[in-house]
Amino acid sequence: MASLPVQRELTWRGIVIGALITVVFTASNVYLGLRIGLTIATSIPAAVISMAVLRVLGGGTILENNLVQTQASAAGTLACVFASLPALLMGGFWQHFPFVQAAVLTAAGGMTGVLFTIPLRRVMLRDATLSFPEGVAAAEILRAGATREDPESIRALLHGGMLAAVLTFASTGLRLLGNGLTATVVAGGTALRLSVGFSPALLGAGYLVGLAGGLAMLAGALLTWEVLIPAMAQVMPNPAGLAPGDFAALLWREKARFIGVGLIGVAAIWTVLRMGRPLLNSVRLLLVRPAADAAPARTDTDLSPRAIRAMAGIVLVLVGSMFFVFARGSVPFGPALAAALAGLACCAGLGLFVAAACGYMAGLVGSSSSPISGVTILAAMCVACVFVVLRATGLFAGVAGQHFTIGFCLYALTAITASAAIANDNLQDLKTGQMIGATPWKQEAALLIGCVSGAVVIPPVLNVLYQTYGFVGAMPHAGMDATQALAAPQPALLLMITSGIFLHQLDWNLLLLGAVAGCALIGIDAALRRTGRGSLPPLAVGIGIYLPMNVSVTLALGALLGSLINRLNPHAGVHRGTMIASGLIVGESLTGVVLACLSALSGRDSPLSLLPHGMPAMVTDMAGLAAFGLLCVWFCRTQIRPPAR
Repeated sequence: MASLPVQRELTWRGIVIGALITVVFTASNVYLGLRIGLTIATSIPAAVISMAVLRVLGGGTILENNLVQTQASAAGTLACVFASLPALLMGGFWQHFPFVQAAVLTAAGGMTGVLFTIPLRRVMLRDATLSFPEGVAAAEILRAGATREDPESIRALLHGGMLAAVLTFASTGLRLLGNGLTATVVAGGTALRLSVGFSPALLGAGYLVGLAGGLAMLAGALLTWEVLIPAMAQVMPNPAGLAPGDFAALLWREKARFIGVGLIGVAAIWTVLRMGRPLLNSVRLLLVRPAADAAPARTDTDLSPRAIRAMAGIVLVLVGSMFFVFARGSVPFGPALAAALAGLACCAGLGLFVAAACGYMAGLVGSSSSPISGVTILAAMCVACVFVVLRATGLFAGVAGQHFTIGFCLYALTAITASAAIANDNLQDLKTGQMIGATPWKQEAALLIGCVSGAVVIPPVLNVLYQTYGFVGAMPHAGMDATQALAAPQPALLLMITSGIFLHQLDWNLLLLGAVAGCALIGIDAALRRTGRGSLPPLAVGIGIYLPMNVSVTLALGALLGSLINRLNPHAGVHRGTMIASGLIVGESLTGVVLACLSALSGRDSPLSLLPHGMPAMVTDMAGLAAFGLLCVWFCRTQIRPPAR
């Protein structure tokens, strides 16, 4: 794409607007994460809000809009530290969230994610197999809002957005439509399951992901629910006497997902190794100042080598200092220093791997569907194993030492989680910038600002939620209503895994099985590519195993829909389909933000629910299926028939 004329880009008013948007998105994501274990992608809603605000203020440009959404989405994404910080309260290591220790480590961890994604930008954004669906969608929105010269594209975007908003509001807000449908067939003591979600955003993301990634995820989901779980049910006891369907869900949650984690780990390592040479070349180019006559174009200019080295030094000092402060509260100076250095080495060693793995998965299936928690689990295991070795040398001995190392691993994991979350989102933002002709170093500066502004918001929000609702397993006051406690599923899982490693209660066989399956899939994928018969991305298969089946199937449905459209009408406009898919993502994302804010303010999951008491779930499920089916038919018809003039 030809570069755009130089326009106003990184401005003080944009920074202020981005910081204000940050408060809403960060608070909403922290609440949602602790309530249901999921967060919303913030890039697209931030882009839409920034366009509206700058249009009112006047004089805004597409590049300034892009910088605002870049900053705001980075801060909103940083809320993913909800997966680790509450575990410190649940394990009895903290009694509240200390502002400095939580905010500084979160900001510094996020900044490492920004620094790691700088060399990854040059490698991944040039990889034709990575679609970066949210990044593409955000770019199309910014283009449509800036030019207003293509009414057909704007109309497609608006129609998709409005339909998605209506369906999301009717299902998630009013609860009049079901969110998905699950068919279960009981066979003996097990159950076969097929589940599909009615999410317009996942449908649009699947369309952008493409057929190879979608089918790989579908294969992972079917392998899990139709083969692995029935086989497990035959050999594993059901001591609680659960119904076959509930027992199958329990096996997926506590057993099969760890096979996916092992597969994702091997596939992620293979992905990083495949990128090794171009990644090293990119790092070398970044750290060496180019000659004047070899300076890159504005649209390919990253932060200067001096700035990168300075930021890396600052981040290392901040992370190491926070680790030492945390450790010094429990152990003497010598062991505290050793723990801080070991934690710093873990963060530096795992950082690039985690950033590359999360960035690649985000490019493959989108930030919203990227199983960042799976990579976080792998990181938790690696950090815990390092400290198990340190305990074997005599450091941190005894029960008190064991208790300290569990807490320290969870605290160190906060920095790694922040880095992973930022890498998961930042490459989408950088893809958006690449498509509209933005300046990379200015985006990277906005991302660093977003890390700071988001980190400042997170500890107060966590403290308010903890004092108001409490977490399951960690209530601040006696006599609080336990039914209102936030479930906090990810913190509970990380606490269980980390403590399980130290207490020798973790089943490593499932992870090993996933690793072996990953090696086999790498070979199959290589053979398919070599013979020209397509591909089977092993990382996408692992994602299909790890994610809930309704997510994987809906993404695959979107990919199949795109393939069907291309077969029925080979001349269908790709741009038009991209705009509709982007609209579906935008509509659900914006509606999700609004509903999350209402839920947080009211303290109820569904404050707008109109669902009559006693109505059978089948009624709303069938209504949701009909509405979703009509959406799919409309999507196809708009692509197959010629556009209205």
